[in-house]
Amino acid sequence: MPQMRNQFKFDMIFADPPYFLSNGGISYQAGKVVCVDKGEWDKSPGVVDINAFNHEWIAECRNHLKENGTIWISGTYHNIFSVANCLTELGYKILNVITWEKTNPPPNISCRYFKYSTEFVIWARKSKTVPHEFNYKLMKRLNDGHQMTDVWRLPAIGRWEKTCGKHPTQKPLSLLVRIILASTQKDEWIFDPFTGSSTTGIAANLLGRKFVGIDTEQEFLEMSKARRKEIENEAIAEDYRMHIADLRNNG
Repeated sequence: MPQMRNQFKFDMIFADPPYFLSNGGISYQAGKVVCVDKGEWDKSPGVVDINAFNHEWIAECRNHLKENGTIWISGTYHNIFSVANCLTELGYKILNVITWEKTNPPPNISCRYFKYSTEFVIWARKSKTVPHEFNYKLMKRLNDGHQMTDVWRLPAIGRWEKTCGKHPTQKPLSLLVRIILASTQKDEWIFDPFTGSSTTGIAANLLGRKFVGIDTEQEFLEMSKARRKEIENEAIAEDYRMHIADLRNNG
């Protein structure tokens, strides 16, 4: 991010930073016990270093956000409290904490805790005084005429989203489509500093927004390019749209 021109500002940022979960844990997927380690980039360096890391990248995002821009940051209890504290320290105004309730969570194989079925997404604006963009009427229409709440019941990624490979922390298109519809207009610029396989970018493209994403992992950038090329096929792009309720209902 420091290499990007500070004079260019984005309308919205979505960030899916490391949750720092890769510490030898296990989970249950497709009928098998699997290790949840995702890579060196997701190993916990300790509380102090996690806070310093979050403070640094969130501060840098602030430099690249328009005065009326907003940022969305995903997480679990492992990182989301650190993120919230950093946002407050840096002068952002937290607007909502979205609870994403997954319709198809894996079972808890230890049977010593409640089943983990949620993640959180903090929505914050850059300025405490400059109004932010919120497509309230659209969100209400997509929720059958009722005010949309801060609990979103959406599925995890489907097989149709993995045709170019699967990123270990890939977010579903349905989540990013709703976020982008809620807080941007067509032709506005969206940025993802941890782009991974660029779900944010695919959602932005399907919705007529402009997108920039960066990542440190070349493997994921190649996956991003393959996914972007894939939706140049209008039949595939339309199939994607038909899988996502908010896109079908948005016309």
